[in-house]
Amino acid sequence: MLKQMLMDLKVVQTGEFILASGKKSNYFVNIKRASTDPRVLREIGREMAKHVGDEQKIAGMALGAVPLAVAVALETNKPFVMVRKEPKDHGTKELIEGEVAPGERFVIVEDVATTGGSTLRVVNALRGKGAQVSKAIVVVDREEGATNALKEHGIELISIFKAKDLV
Repeated sequence: MLKQMLMDLKVVQTGEFILASGKKSNYFVNIKRASTDPRVLREIGREMAKHVGDEQKIAGMALGAVPLAVAVALETNKPFVMVRKEPKDHGTKELIEGEVAPGERFVIVEDVATTGGSTLRVVNALRGKGAQVSKAIVVVDREEGATNALKEHGIELISIFKAKDLV
């Protein structure tokens, strides 16, 4: 059901794109098209929630992963945090919005994984506060190195789909 919804929304777009990793690609996986549709977002939340452990809180990086973190939090009734790409330059100047206590366990949710760089930024921010992270869940894995890069840092990458499944 979710696969068909993503295909109907044409989340995989062809053309010439520069990805967040800096890589050039002839296709782009635009999960934001899906996460702005409440029916599809609900299904993504349900699928991701299956991989969240009892003792885990949820973390997502702004902007793309925030709706996913909210959907998974609502599905699991677990708290979530939002990690900024950079600390705010005003107010509290925090990198993480939400509570992170030393020893707490987190699972990271992301829209798309390419090299794993964005996920590692979230991992490092959480670990910097003393949290434990051992798992990341993505809607789509582009299969371009994220699995191995994350494994080197003790993170298991779980993907709902591979990019090739949605083309």
